[in-house]
Amino acid sequence: MATERQLPIPVHALLVHPRFSAASFWNYQATCDAVGARYPASPLGLITVAALLPARWELRLVDRNVQELRDEDLAWADVVMTGGMLPQQPDTLAIVALAAAAGKLSVVGGADVSASPAVYAAADFQVRGEAEELLGAFAADLEAGARRGTYEAKRFPDLSRSPVPRFDLLDLGKYLNIGVQFSRGCPFGCEFCNVVELNGRTPRTKGVAQVLRELDALYALGYRGHVDFVDDNLIGGRKAAKALLAALAGWLSERGHPFEFSTEASIDLADDPQLLSLLRAANFFALFVGIETPDVASLVQSHKLQNTRRDLAESVRRILAAGMFVNAGFILGFDAEGDGAAGEMIALVERASVPVCMVGLLYALPGTRLARRLEAEGRLGAGAYAVDDGDADQCTSGLNFATRRPAAAVLRDYREVLREIYAPAAYFGRVRRACRELDVSGHRVALAWRHRVRDLRAFGRIARRLGWADRSARREFWRTVADCALHNPAALKIAVSLSALYLHLGPFARSVGDRAAARIAREGDPGRPGRDRPG
Repeated sequence: MATERQLPIPVHALLVHPRFSAASFWNYQATCDAVGARYPASPLGLITVAALLPARWELRLVDRNVQELRDEDLAWADVVMTGGMLPQQPDTLAIVALAAAAGKLSVVGGADVSASPAVYAAADFQVRGEAEELLGAFAADLEAGARRGTYEAKRFPDLSRSPVPRFDLLDLGKYLNIGVQFSRGCPFGCEFCNVVELNGRTPRTKGVAQVLRELDALYALGYRGHVDFVDDNLIGGRKAAKALLAALAGWLSERGHPFEFSTEASIDLADDPQLLSLLRAANFFALFVGIETPDVASLVQSHKLQNTRRDLAESVRRILAAGMFVNAGFILGFDAEGDGAAGEMIALVERASVPVCMVGLLYALPGTRLARRLEAEGRLGAGAYAVDDGDADQCTSGLNFATRRPAAAVLRDYREVLREIYAPAAYFGRVRRACRELDVSGHRVALAWRHRVRDLRAFGRIARRLGWADRSARREFWRTVADCALHNPAALKIAVSLSALYLHLGPFARSVGDRAAARIAREGDPGRPGRDRPG
């Protein structure tokens, strides 16, 4: 470990959250503009890192998704701390380069450096794995004069040691939602998912009181509205999740319901009426669920067995009846899928009335069981993880391996699905059907007048853009507002919010479809060996 002179105390640490690509499914920039926000989600990882650093250090946070990194920020810093996920890799590397050019030390952590450390060789320090048991040693070494080093977690940390994130470092008004976390890990072993590799198969949780302290901190800062539990599967540990949800309901009631919640969960929650009831009582209004595919053979091959032996559309309807709308993930490109994959997926999306669908192409993430299998089969090339344009989410950069079906055939199915489900009539039709089934009785969010004025202004902007400027969606938008006002007026805010997402999703689907067409042209003859199939 290289050492030089000690840094001045207090150390000035600049925490920089890298940009996500503007072409990402999760960007939602047009929707953010309409509702007066700058970006959908806050950087929970970095504000947790901030809370783990010595209290004597001076900290400054720059989220490149909502603000510029200025020369004076770099001049102020002694060390630049950054990192994130694969889609952020290009900007993370750019930040490391900016730090070096300014003569500052750089530290990279997060999921991508943990999976692909060689990519970040230019960084002075690497923190691989969860930070709770690593940052103390890093900080002590840095203060003692270390100028390079690698810190790698040998075990999954006890989350009871995780501190309250530094929410005070955020400009809370710039985000659609603020994230918190209860658990890490997932009990399922989906072949394509890296959660079990990064966070383990045994869910670890914070204590209930610990989570409530985090919500108290956010409440004390004056934040009100949407809070997202960023857990990979909130219900991975059912007993612990139920205890949390029961406590959340009481906490909300005592404070007049200042927050409403969303999260990610596995579809088998629909089998548990008690769990659905607890989620409703705790003011959850939205869930992301990985449906992936209606093709049972593909689900079995990818080890997503929790989605088999069930009517997926009926499971979604049970969740709607419990007061939560569903956003869903779908994937094309599995080895077992056949030539009818597009039609089957479109039919399921329509039958389940899921408006927001993240439809992606299968991507072999580094370190996953899928990547190991494909590499053993000789189907994962040397350039599988090249990220040259920041679009390394599965919507834009999937199929980074030799597919069983011709890649051009998968891409044509992909274009068809996007074209059909994001046509205005189809999308808004699903919004109408979902909002008719959505039982929001008992859902409450007490907002101050300034927040209500903000929401009214947002509605005006949404109505102007969708109900007037967008000729393709104009009729469908007003038809959706009228239908919800007539059949389920309590769900009107949800209907408008889902409509607002179309400001991003409609153009996004068309853009990704065009890119898929260009990729089909590049693939050439789908019968040739090489990229399209095992050669």
